[in-house]
Amino acid sequence: MRPLVTGAGGFIGAHVVAVLARGGAEVRGFDLGEPPPGLPVADWVRGDVLDAAALAGAAGGCDAVFHLAALYSYYRRDAEAMMRVNVEGTRNALAAAGGRRLVMTSSAATCGPVPGRPADERDRPPAWELKVAYKRSKLESERLALDAAASGRDVVVVNPTTPVGPGDRRPTPTGKMIRDVASGRAPGYVRTTALNVVSVEDVATGHALAYERGRSGERYLLGGEDMTLRELFAAVAELAGRRPPRLAIPFRPLLAAAWTADRGLALVGREPNLLVLDEVRLARLPASFTSEKAQRELGYKWRPAKQALAEAVQELRTKH
Repeated sequence: MRPLVTGAGGFIGAHVVAVLARGGAEVRGFDLGEPPPGLPVADWVRGDVLDAAALAGAAGGCDAVFHLAALYSYYRRDAEAMMRVNVEGTRNALAAAGGRRLVMTSSAATCGPVPGRPADERDRPPAWELKVAYKRSKLESERLALDAAASGRDVVVVNPTTPVGPGDRRPTPTGKMIRDVASGRAPGYVRTTALNVVSVEDVATGHALAYERGRSGERYLLGGEDMTLRELFAAVAELAGRRPPRLAIPFRPLLAAAWTADRGLALVGREPNLLVLDEVRLARLPASFTSEKAQRELGYKWRPAKQALAEAVQELRTKH
């Protein structure tokens, strides 16, 4: 097998490369920058997914495409770029794949949350969440992939929940949250919030399983364990040897504060450091998900959330 992996230097992408290489694949990586040290790629192509010709050229000689390149941000300044990269990048990846199987990395954000129960692949996020640019970009890019599958293309979509673990170098918004708690910079937690926490290595293995066993045109949630934000922060703090944040913050006052900060900083052309409006908007409902479909159809498995968090915190402690 000789797959092309877009976004091969990213958090999930680098782990997908490692899983595929361990399975004997000769992986070609495609990314804007240089490969992370030790990444097991057979060859590497520097390029932008918005460059359709470069992406098509990189796919030459490959027999599968894993499309992970995306922009993940909740900052207002990134909204336009997210729509370009996440949507047009997917369009270009589909064109580059041609008749080959494409595994497209979407997000659990396109499946929920749903009030009162864990969301699954039949669900969609509430309409009010579409104010968040990241949500809109992932829904539109996923729609391109599923439309291609409906027209006869071989496309499988995977939907990771909240991946954590080693290698979150940039970091992602989730990685930043874990760093803030581990370093004692998180003052409290939002009462209403829960997340589905999963090891990034389990998510990467799920990508390989989706390639091998996934049905074209289907979505597969790759998740782990639901945790309230209080439980999550307490686990990270314990692993880091710190006291857990004890301030329980109600959602509505927090949203009002985020609105005020966003409007005030917009007037002076600055971005908030702590209260990011789109990030706060998503704290309204518990983001709980089930991966039963992936377990049943793909043979997907996930490790306990605390083990995944321990791997993330251990890397932070090693570096600092």
